[in-house]
Amino acid sequence: MERSFVMIKPDGVQRGLIGEIISRFERKGLKMLAARFECLPEDRVAAQYNEHLEKPFFPGLKTYIMSGPVFLMVWEGKNAVGIIRSLVGATNPVEAVPGTIRGDFAVDIGRNVIHASDSPASGEREIAIHFGSDDLVAYSGIAESMLYE
Repeated sequence: MERSFVMIKPDGVQRGLIGEIISRFERKGLKMLAARFECLPEDRVAAQYNEHLEKPFFPGLKTYIMSGPVFLMVWEGKNAVGIIRSLVGATNPVEAVPGTIRGDFAVDIGRNVIHASDSPASGEREIAIHFGSDDLVAYSGIAESMLYE
């Protein structure tokens, strides 16, 4: 089983998309292990976007991510990272196909509703930034025997 970090960004929160997004992941068969609604502090924004700190767009990204509350989640499932990336769609909403979260709800690359880990390693790194091991609730889902061979 893989774990992935997902963040509904301030524009997704402000537009009331939390329930819609959670519903899409649940209907796909993924299992939520943790969730938290909060405004991110600057140190965790820097840790989250560490690879972008020196890029010219980072100050604007930081301002945007800190502009309002976000909804942080940890999801688990077989091939969870790839499945979530598929549901989320391309980073640039112009390239995101209809039926994906960004294809249905995002208009601008700078306000693209959601972040999802791009690899299992990134997922583990990002989960550790925002959640402690005590925050994750591991359990056996009743539908798992119907989802996985």
